[in-house]
Amino acid sequence: MNTLNRITIDPQICGGHPCIRHMRIRVKDIIDLLAAGATTDEILEDYPYLEYEDIKASLEYAAQQLDHPILNVA
Repeated sequence: MNTLNRITIDPQICGGHPCIRHMRIRVKDIIDLLAAGATTDEILEDYPYLEYEDIKASLEYAAQQLDHPILNVA
């Protein structure tokens, strides 16, 4: 499975926010946990249905969302 294929967007799940494998765990939830200082192991322990690749996919997805074109105004 491609890492980013783990990120799904479905209007019927969490209001269409990017989620992990059609579950009600948003990418934002994973990023917030990491930002708060949780380790990957702690997240996986608290959410046993998640996999290491889900956390990696969340980080990759978030990084891609921040990579936007820069417009120069003359």
